[in-house]
Amino acid sequence: MINSRNSKAVGLFAGSLDSILAFRLIAEQGIAAVALHFRLPFAIPGRTPTDDQLQSQAKMLGVSLVTFDAGADYLEIVRNPQHGYTVKMAPCIDCMAYMLKQAKLLMQEIRADFVFTGEVLGQRPFSQSKRSLKLLEKLTGLEGRILRPLSAKLLEPTIPELSGLIRRERLLDFHGRNRRRQIRLAREFGIVDYPIPGGGCLLTDTNFATRCRDAIDRNEFQTLTDIRLLNYGRHFRLPGKSKLIVGRNEEENRILENLTDSDQLILKPVETVGPVCILRGAKPTKKEIELAAQICARYCDHPGEQLVKVAANGKIYKARPCAEEELIQWRIGGPITRPSPVLELDRKGKNHDRRNSAAD
Repeated sequence: MINSRNSKAVGLFAGSLDSILAFRLIAEQGIAAVALHFRLPFAIPGRTPTDDQLQSQAKMLGVSLVTFDAGADYLEIVRNPQHGYTVKMAPCIDCMAYMLKQAKLLMQEIRADFVFTGEVLGQRPFSQSKRSLKLLEKLTGLEGRILRPLSAKLLEPTIPELSGLIRRERLLDFHGRNRRRQIRLAREFGIVDYPIPGGGCLLTDTNFATRCRDAIDRNEFQTLTDIRLLNYGRHFRLPGKSKLIVGRNEEENRILENLTDSDQLILKPVETVGPVCILRGAKPTKKEIELAAQICARYCDHPGEQLVKVAANGKIYKARPCAEEELIQWRIGGPITRPSPVLELDRKGKNHDRRNSAAD
């Protein structure tokens, strides 16, 4: 049997309960693990761990933490996924392959022996089936070197198991979406500070996916700033093909202003409280600017149907607020679903709110 004391592995680390348990199972077998965490542009705010939470979890597990920021190359995966979308606009298989390829590079760099994940067979019907898990090995060139500790007994033995580096009998046979066994195992390990799972990817949100598809079709899905703009405000596609983004509150107004560049036109109400609006397009026409001013006026604090002064492009427009029924024809999707409070189990097994926890 191979001595595991000098063995190393790279594990994908989402900060979720499944990934925490996977690291514990690997640590119990004397393998030194490196936690590779990905910052992805489509993570739902409040559903992903903060840097402090990640560091705390890594310290608890006794592992070193490496964080990888996905860049513009990641956007090509969403634009043209080789293996299609699983839910709405989420290219889950291509996304996982992207992360595993980065894990492989790190594995080679530090001379680790294998890669492992917190995946559970059948937890996600499309991306975590036996067929999909096998496909990921082929796509990444990691045949036999991706260990899934939580479901290993239901899968073919990997090279670390066959070589004696990992004892297969100490791995698990978890399957499906029910997390009761994970919660029970966490209690056995004495792990009490962990997130209860919940959707963590904006690409699975119907309205966000609608915005993404519209942006891809209009060649507005090129930069990380493009993606950030999809997160905020109300979105409208005007008849001349320009896009109008309307802030919904003071915080969004501030964010939208900070995300604008010289190619975008800012509209603001004058003499009344209202939204910051961003008009995106190569050359918005006068008619589009006037229509944008009317939409801006619709969301201002004003009585009835009176004209509202809106500043745009160094001019003041007196705009009649659009009626709600007029807006329907231009709206791109609806508001983005924001996370509800996430539940966490305390030491006594009781639920309590945790509003900023991570999730799968």
